[in-house]
Amino acid sequence: MRIATALISLALGASTVLGSSWFSNAAYNKWHETELERWLSDHNIPYPTPADRRDLEKLVQTNWDSYVVTPYKEWDTAKLNEYLKLKGIQTKDSAAASKDSLISQVQSVWYEPEDKAQSAWANVRDWILDTWTDSQLKAFCDRNGIPGGWRNSNFRPTQLTELVPQPRKRDTLLEKARLAYEKAAEKAGETVAYPGNWLYETWSESDFKEWLDTHGIPAPQPTTRDKLIASVRRNSRLAYLRMQEQAAQVQSSTKAAYDALTDKLIDAWSESQLKEFCDKNGINVPQGTKVNQLRALVRKHRAELLGDTVSATAASAFGAATSNVGENYARATDSTAQATEAAFNKAIETWSDSRLKGYLDARGVPVPQASKTDELRALVRKHAHKAASGWTAWTFDDYTYDNLKNYLAATGNDAAKKASEKAGATREDLLKAAKSAYASASSAGGSSYASATNYLAKTTDAAKASTFETWSDSELKSYLDSYGIPVPQGSSINELRALARRQYTYFKYGTSTPTETIFAKIGENAKATWDWVMEQLNIGSDAAKKKAQQAKEKGHKEL
Repeated sequence: MRIATALISLALGASTVLGSSWFSNAAYNKWHETELERWLSDHNIPYPTPADRRDLEKLVQTNWDSYVVTPYKEWDTAKLNEYLKLKGIQTKDSAAASKDSLISQVQSVWYEPEDKAQSAWANVRDWILDTWTDSQLKAFCDRNGIPGGWRNSNFRPTQLTELVPQPRKRDTLLEKARLAYEKAAEKAGETVAYPGNWLYETWSESDFKEWLDTHGIPAPQPTTRDKLIASVRRNSRLAYLRMQEQAAQVQSSTKAAYDALTDKLIDAWSESQLKEFCDKNGINVPQGTKVNQLRALVRKHRAELLGDTVSATAASAFGAATSNVGENYARATDSTAQATEAAFNKAIETWSDSRLKGYLDARGVPVPQASKTDELRALVRKHAHKAASGWTAWTFDDYTYDNLKNYLAATGNDAAKKASEKAGATREDLLKAAKSAYASASSAGGSSYASATNYLAKTTDAAKASTFETWSDSELKSYLDSYGIPVPQGSSINELRALARRQYTYFKYGTSTPTETIFAKIGENAKATWDWVMEQLNIGSDAAKKKAQQAKEKGHKEL
């Protein structure tokens, strides 16, 4: 199977479009009562219990557009600007742009039209498994008694095998997993339109965290297995659409790479280089093929690799590739994880012991006494996909000066309140007092601890929204110093904030962030493609020089 043809298919995706009356035939109209409740629960929408189906459906209908059809209308201006930036659209004056104008721009470049969003939720099985890894698909099939192998048990290799592209391993896995989907639901006595937890029985908690990391979605903090499932389930459609978009970008890069194989370049290749290209791209070369026939074969398959022929067939972009682009290229396209893992590992190389211990402590990972720095880093790498286990003293790490003061004032702890009122208190003073107050409440338990965690739950989002924006130079430098990050001389306040945010994000979420995941993915793809293009150009250039030298020598002999 060729890479680009695979990408074309994924980029096209399901294209079922309902008529103008889609709004009266929304997917949830046919959902079971438990599915309606599950959807509301996943999206943190309160609903009465008991409630009849009609009331539940009406509640889903009220919130459907906000979460499924046009979720961006609920975004703040920062998130709208971020999305436009990812799409390569720079607003002239993002600070002054009205929210309505930003929403309008986002709507014009959103992943899918409204009618397609509706039809997609009527056929969940067709796409919800596409973002799973091969090992997750296989485990799901195994658990539900669907063996591996070709889609057609009567398939036997024939002379037609070379003419008709056969399904790749991932295509087969996906098809069989979709069969297992129905079987698993039936076995659990469950419905399939908005699947329950039965769909994720084979996933570990690390699987959930890794999926969320890979697709740029912060894991719920603090978390439970049910919360992780809810987060993966409600974000699966958006992750699938992002994956399609990335596939289209990869396709564009692939095309640019193969376009470099101009006729002149192919003409400059020697017979051994032409054969090497065919071998690496899985092109069958019959014995006795002459050089000119080899060149024709390469040109023909170049078109196939670009998807320019009628025989282009469907496949997933994230399955695998075995061509020359393949071994470099597949490493970038098979999984975002490699890029993000490498970036995370690089980041923690500078962290101090206290930061490494803090990362582990926030995730409830025991730290052996007298652990050396290398041992701590190894533990942090091991738990790169583990979500924070709940509130800890490290919760205050990113709190602003005012957030800390407000927390101390609200604890009911006299010492904490006194610290919040102290004139000239620095952020470090307040942070120390907040950690101490939290530790006291945690030890005391009961109403003291409940009061502390309730306050944290209410203020965490507010703290996140303004992270580092109000911090002074000295506060930012002190924060970076706690990671062991040297601050370049002459750094601007914005550069310091960017450095601080990067470290904070790795510390809080592990391997990735919503934007960095996408950029890392695209960057890796572009680099792999560029390296491959340069390799081919160098091969062609060397071959051309060699031919020119041979012609020159031949000319001298004739003289």
